[in-house]
Amino acid sequence: MINHAYSNYAKYAWGANEHRSISKTSHSANIFGSSPLGISIIDSIDTIYLADLKEFYQKSRDWIETKFDPNVASEVSVFEINIRLVGGFLSIYALTNDKLYLDKAELVADRLLPAFDTPTGIPHALITLSNGASKNWNWAGGGCSILSELGTIHLEFQYLSQLTGKDIYLQKVEKIRKVLKDASENHLYYNYISPQTGKWCQKQASLGALGDSFYEYLLKSWILSGKKDEQARSMYEDAMKAAEESMLRKTPTTNLMYFGEQRSGRLDPQMGHLTCFVGGLYVLSALSAALSTNTSTNNQMEIARSIGTTCHEAYIRTATGLGPEAFHFERVDVEAKSLRENEKYYILRPEVIETWFYLWRSTHEQIYRDWAWDAIISLEKYCRVDGGYSGIKDVYSSSVIHDDVQQNIFRFNFSILLTFILIYSINISVGTINELIENNVKNFFSLWTISCSEWLNVFTNDAVWYHPNFPDGLQYNQLLDFCQMNQLVKPALFRQDGQIRVTISGNKTSSSNFYHVMVPYVYGQIQNGNNNSLFINSGYEYIQLVNNRKNQLHINMVVEFFNRASLPFAWLPNN
Repeated sequence: MINHAYSNYAKYAWGANEHRSISKTSHSANIFGSSPLGISIIDSIDTIYLADLKEFYQKSRDWIETKFDPNVASEVSVFEINIRLVGGFLSIYALTNDKLYLDKAELVADRLLPAFDTPTGIPHALITLSNGASKNWNWAGGGCSILSELGTIHLEFQYLSQLTGKDIYLQKVEKIRKVLKDASENHLYYNYISPQTGKWCQKQASLGALGDSFYEYLLKSWILSGKKDEQARSMYEDAMKAAEESMLRKTPTTNLMYFGEQRSGRLDPQMGHLTCFVGGLYVLSALSAALSTNTSTNNQMEIARSIGTTCHEAYIRTATGLGPEAFHFERVDVEAKSLRENEKYYILRPEVIETWFYLWRSTHEQIYRDWAWDAIISLEKYCRVDGGYSGIKDVYSSSVIHDDVQQNIFRFNFSILLTFILIYSINISVGTINELIENNVKNFFSLWTISCSEWLNVFTNDAVWYHPNFPDGLQYNQLLDFCQMNQLVKPALFRQDGQIRVTISGNKTSSSNFYHVMVPYVYGQIQNGNNNSLFINSGYEYIQLVNNRKNQLHINMVVEFFNRASLPFAWLPNN
């Protein structure tokens, strides 16, 4: 998947912001302006790095070093440039410690600073990068600033101040937070606010479009601070409580839980695809103990599960198995389905799979992996085209009409989907959930830098792969055939050199056997002739050595890998 998407972008639109996957030409949405800023390159480079696609990574780095120039006379979205470029550069810097990326992040952030020059410090939505002229969208609440945009700068600017020692970035976002806190009404935050007065422009609130990532950044800013930013934590707790009281509901017949949208005191019983991220947010909140009451964890997990289920229903009630942009709950006969034609499209959004990922990591329940896999299969079936991937216009029709855009949001999608595939399948990670902070486009901000250059990769036809569907086992070449037939992720994700070979000695007298462990989705055990087996169940974050004399098995290489990658593991008894 990642090779198909990225190689076609590189072939037909290299350096452009996005590309048209059917027309096989470059493309740029108005939020990125008319100049080629390499949005897709920068926003996806951390994914390319984690997938160990060395040639693409070097090509991307070379372009950034020699071609990237933000001094362009293009009017762009402050929010989008921050999360795609500043966030993209900071993410790859966290993974590589390559100062080139930190310098570029600072260069772009400095270009955005004039947008904050308003009476309140609330930034304008649009800025011309070459001269700093800024303004708001004409359509946004009468020229007001948007909560999700102005509230989704804090992580990047906070982290940039930490790395550079320059307070100006943190000062800008802390001023925004103060204005928002003062403006809140019973801890409710509305979608539009005036940068001139700091007053709300309209009484509309949402955890989806126009509001979503403001709440996400409150929680993650607290985590990024080492849980020292008490203002962020308390604002998050109060805001989510207010949102639950005013917008969280269940359907009367099927008990599907959803977050509606507040419109001047009236609840609109619809939920956007964007809102589906909330399930993952609640899991992260529960895992990080963000709320002050000890009894809150179970409640947060209940909401997380319920939102994950509701969003799954929105997916499986379509002909394609992909979710619409928005779905409704006001009629029993159309629960979790779109009512309007302009809500039926799918533009490669990741929020639903993000929530299932968090639920799987926290509960280890196989159902979430299955749901994610079903969605990936649907994405491959309906969105894959010759020149990459494309959004579709109507998820309720299996005869799909493509929109001919592999949006940069698909980098957003891949940053989750492909990274999630890696974690789902082999649990490769540079840290646990609580050791990493993701910004809104799912780039990684490390609390500390952890090397992830080693993979537990070993493949040989002497090893046999066991799986419930294949009780007699598969040799490695058969496994590859299976992956190809089922369009599964194939060895492109494997590290081709610098592999770790794990030496397992059955006992002191037997010869050593080398086992190479890596498989996308198909997972199981590798067993040698002496009935000593190393079982890697990557999804459940442990390794299990099945042998009655396990104290005689030499697994130092396995332990070293898990320790260096900061992955948890535990011995479990042989069942």
